[in-house]
Amino acid sequence: MSDLGAIPTIIFKVIEQQRALHPDRPVLVGVAGAQGSGKTTACQLLEAANRPRYADFSIDDVYLDHKQRAALAARTHPLFVTRGPPGTHDIALARETIRSLMNATPETETPLPRFDKIADVMKPRSEWPVFRGRPEAILIDAWCLGALPVPLSPPLNAVEAEDADGAWRELQNEFLRTSYAAWFKEFDAIIYLQPPNWDIVRRWRGQQEVTLRGRPLTPDEEAWIDRFVQHYERITRSMMEGRRYAGTLIRLNEARNVVLGERDVGA
Repeated sequence: MSDLGAIPTIIFKVIEQQRALHPDRPVLVGVAGAQGSGKTTACQLLEAANRPRYADFSIDDVYLDHKQRAALAARTHPLFVTRGPPGTHDIALARETIRSLMNATPETETPLPRFDKIADVMKPRSEWPVFRGRPEAILIDAWCLGALPVPLSPPLNAVEAEDADGAWRELQNEFLRTSYAAWFKEFDAIIYLQPPNWDIVRRWRGQQEVTLRGRPLTPDEEAWIDRFVQHYERITRSMMEGRRYAGTLIRLNEARNVVLGERDVGA
């Protein structure tokens, strides 16, 4: 069982440090970490506590939908049909939402995007929650937040074997060098939740899917997860090894308890 309070407490301290540095505007703080590491839960707990007024959304809320990804895959590489890797998010929407929050007045109403993962489409705008006013802090969680381009090497897994010439991996790097890098540089602080090893990421992702579906997974769904996480493996391993923007590092054990929180030198 994870310690639900420790991670939000560290994030809260980082937010307060940034608010002291930037008292006249909302601060933008990102929480990065492997799938299932608890980053979204931590941000939601902080927003619910409302101390001070936080707005938050996840990179999972700005996925390209299945039709958009199919079009991307047709133009580039078939593996882009699967959501998650750099290139499969609407970064322009994320930045537009953040700008609205940054420039808000007390009367401003900012819709916060929400994605339906089961239907694999963006929820209707009428169903997006609305943030009223100007927040003191904006929290964004994203598995690849702060990731740097990854050196190409032979395929690490079965999914990458379908990208024998490295075109899919290289295009992800191009996204990380361009649109994603421009976004990452806007953050006042980035906090990285580091898993103890790669193998635990698969287990955490399975637990996440059980929670999402509200029932145990079928063998076919377990096999789907085995394949799904391979799309994330190279960048996740790279971030675990330190190829990411510097910030605050929170080391986790297999139960998602905090082992250590420290200044992260990054790459």
